[in-house]
Amino acid sequence: MPKKLMTSFALAGVLALAACGDASESEPEEGAAASQGAQEEGQGAEDGAAGEQPEMPEADTEDIPDVIAEVNGDELSGEDFTVLYESQFQQLAMQSQMTGEELDQEQLKEQTLDSMIGNELLLQEARDQGFEASDEDVDALITEQAESNGMESADEFIEAYEEQGMSAEQLTEDARSQVLINQLLEDLEIEEPSEEELREIYDEAVAAQEESGSEEQAELPSFEDAREDVEEQATSDARNEAAINLVEELRSEGDIETHL
Repeated sequence: MPKKLMTSFALAGVLALAACGDASESEPEEGAAASQGAQEEGQGAEDGAAGEQPEMPEADTEDIPDVIAEVNGDELSGEDFTVLYESQFQQLAMQSQMTGEELDQEQLKEQTLDSMIGNELLLQEARDQGFEASDEDVDALITEQAESNGMESADEFIEAYEEQGMSAEQLTEDARSQVLINQLLEDLEIEEPSEEELREIYDEAVAAQEESGSEEQAELPSFEDAREDVEEQATSDARNEAAINLVEELRSEGDIETHL
């Protein structure tokens, strides 16, 4: 849990964007959920037949330098990289154990560093544009993260953070940085989705559900009933794409040196 707590803020922006970067090539949410359920059911049968799972791999972080990168003169620490990398590694290692596929740690390290650099670029841009994070904004984000982690209060969230040897001051700093990034991303100009685009998203979801062949999958509501959710998803996808484009632009203009 402690590493999840830290990455709740440090990578909330860029990792989400990276995951949505190929949204146009992936299954719609409903179809993906059904497909995942079928895959998990099949995998469970395979695991039972195999009798045992392969040994859980360990994260290789022995050669991480003290400074993992410089972004426009600002240093990214190897310690922060290690925390973020191990968090991502734990999640993917569990998947790797289930599927039997070997986890490529070098590729994961590159992806983690790219995410850190993208996050730093967004934070620098937010500051350059004059965005400010009030104490109220920071407190609200911490409370939101506490709830998403199944905790009853921000104090409980902070206590869990401190129990792992990390300071409340660092948590507040991470939250403040994320508030700035959120403000920057929310300010990006995007086009409202057309009726045709909304229909296309809905039809893809219906087709994906039909292809999954899952009898237990709940029937999708009509387009009119689902329109608000579809529009929200389309807007979110457009904002993610705009944010990815911004990161790429900042990368091309920035002075970045890595030491991985």
